[in-house]
Amino acid sequence: MAANPLPAVLPAEPTQARRFGKTRAAQSSATLEDYAELIDDLLTSTGSARPTDIARRLGVSHATAIKTIGRLKREGLATSLPYRGVFLTEAGSRLAAKSRERHRVVVEVLIAIGVPREAAEEDAEGMEHHISPATLAAFRAFLKQA
Repeated sequence: MAANPLPAVLPAEPTQARRFGKTRAAQSSATLEDYAELIDDLLTSTGSARPTDIARRLGVSHATAIKTIGRLKREGLATSLPYRGVFLTEAGSRLAAKSRERHRVVVEVLIAIGVPREAAEEDAEGMEHHISPATLAAFRAFLKQA
């Protein structure tokens, strides 16, 4: 294994802690954002968002979907009715729209720099949750110029 030619330069502890904290927070909210976006998509396209459909589309177990739907409900982002599925609250709809818009911008930038569409869509699924407002603004400015 080749030695790293550059010495490691660690950022100041508070800076590094802030960066790692941002990543942990993004990972925590990413699941809720993905669920909200999918529920909104299902409601728009099929008229219902059943836990079984949510689980299948996200590739998770039914139990995992139920647990996360419960979290959405506790956070005031969703409601549900027996035998009728899951519905987003106004806050849940706003979260879905915000997540969808971030995803769209990231995909468009990736495509603009030459990434194939399918790879851009796949990569954006992770990136959209971690992008800062400053980077998102820079991406939007780039797209206006492109």
